[in-house]
Formats: sequence, C-alpha cells, structure tokens
Amino acid sequence: MTKEERFVQFFIFFIGIIIMAFGIALTIKANIGVASWDVLHIGLYKQMGLTIGTWNIIVGLIILSISSIIMKKLPQPGAYINMLLVGIFIDLFLLLPIHSNWISMKLFILFVGILIYAIGMGIYISASFGTGPRDSLMMALHLKKGWKIQNVRLIMEVSVVIIGWILGGPVHIGTIIISLLIGHVSGVTIPYFYKKTKKIMEMIRLKNEKKKTMVI
Repeated sequence: MTKEERFVQFFIFFIGIIIMAFGIALTIKANIGVASWDVLHIGLYKQMGLTIGTWNIIVGLIILSISSIIMKKLPQPGAYINMLLVGIFIDLFLLLPIHSNWISMKLFILFVGILIYAIGMGIYISASFGTGPRDSLMMALHLKKGWKIQNVRLIMEVSVVIIGWILGGPVHIGTIIISLLIGHVSGVTIPYFYKKTKKIMEMIRLKNEKKKTMVI
C-alpha cells in the first residue's frame, strides 16, 4: 500500500470516527436513555467523576487488554486510535448546546443520533483500519472460545447495562430504541460504505499503476 493509499485509508477512518462520536453524543443529549456501553460510561462518570469520554477510553483500554490476553497478540493500531479519538470527540460534542424538554424533540434527536452513529460506524469500519475495543473483544471470544457472535454480543450488552444501571447510568426508552435499531441501521450503512470505500481505494490504485507505467 502506497503512502497516498494509507493517507486516504486513515482519512476515511478518521472522518468516520468523528461522525460516529457525534452520533453517540446526540443519543446522550436526547436524555431519554443511552446505548448499553454509554449506560456504563455515564454510571462510572456519576460515581467517580472524570468525563464520559474519559471513561469510554479507560473502559476501552481494559477491554483491549482482555482481548490481547485472549488472542495472545496486540490488536491493530486502529483499535487504540479508535478508543482515544471516540472518547475525545464525545467529550467535545457533549459541549454543544443541544437539549430539549419536549419528548417529541428528544425522540427526534435520538433518531438522528442513531442514524449518524450508524453512518459513522459504516465509514470507519469500511476503512479496515482496525475495529473498536468492544468489537475486538467480541471477535476474540468468538474466534478463541468458539462462542457465537450473537451470544457474545448479547451477554456483553446485557452485562454492561446492568452494571451501568446499578452505578446510576440512564436506562430508559432510548436504551431499548437504540438496541433495537442500531443493528438494523448499521446493517445497511456498513455494506454501503464498504462498497464506496472499495471503489475509492481501487481508483487510487489504478491511478498509481498508471503513473508507474508512464515512468517505465
């Protein structure tokens, strides 16, 4: 892979992370319940301080460490970059003055957040630069322990919701809505952006091959 290809790959990954973090922040701003992992992050934030984004990073680091032990190798660099950038950008986007007391507006913010979240996920994953900590652990348990992905995901999601709820994290109607919708929406966005990114990378490769041919 050329420097240009690596730059484009990272740029797509980076843009996807920013968009995804904005979507996550919107689901939190809706204030009617959050995604399972954010229930845990907010619960930890309420009990111990720091910031929601910081807890996203700390929890991510712990999960990556567990994944490394299970797989007996370090995850891709993109997993660490993902962990850091998502946490940082979540904190930045949470500073935006987005809020409402109307339930209809709260639901609107939540649905927009879910859509943006799924779009960002599709873009960053399409770059193939490394998945996030949670997905890394899910795949590690699937590959090394032989557990079904859907079972691993279910156990992880339910466990963090319970722990987060005990710590004071917000479990509400939004938590259920996100759980029901995010899989379906990302099931559309991930394949779509995989195709788009593949086309972009192929165009760059063809352009570089033409340059080499012209030089020869």
